[in-house]
Amino acid sequence: MSAGQHATDSHGGILRTFFSIVVMVAFVLGLSWALRTFVFTAYEIPSGSMEETIMTGDMVFAEKVSYYFRDPEPGDIVTFTDPEIPGRTLIKRCIATAGQTINITGDGILYIDGVAQSETYTHGKPTLPLSNSSITFPYTVPQGHIWVMGDNRTNSQDSRYFGAVPTSSVTGRGVLVYWPVSEFGVLE
Repeated sequence: MSAGQHATDSHGGILRTFFSIVVMVAFVLGLSWALRTFVFTAYEIPSGSMEETIMTGDMVFAEKVSYYFRDPEPGDIVTFTDPEIPGRTLIKRCIATAGQTINITGDGILYIDGVAQSETYTHGKPTLPLSNSSITFPYTVPQGHIWVMGDNRTNSQDSRYFGAVPTSSVTGRGVLVYWPVSEFGVLE
């Protein structure tokens, strides 16, 4: 083999390796984008509105696949586009769906369709109307909407403040706290 042949083979091998690396990086970036867009998204929780279920600073995965096949249901922890600040995502619990009537009275108990709710995830915190809101009760959730509330009822601006949110604004279902490791677990 001549010296010229060896240089050409070596140069072609370097180009093939470079091309393989570029293709691999493009594939990983494309797969990452597809997973984030269509399957799941990670969020860092900036406030205490879902405490004790989700703590400030926790990192949470929200999956998107469920809502391709069904609408949010009461009890689901949902991520959705903030109705007041476009581009910002909020996380709250779905409390009621279209056609259900919410009533919040001075006794601190939430009523849905006239039935007092037992909500262990609120840890006994009262559910009261917000004084800075124009929402009045009883309130019937309109078609195509859900009623959402934070589990920390004494520290959450939620549907009591901004009303029901369109199901079309729901971006995922909170399923897992993955950080810190001490809080790792499935959301319920």
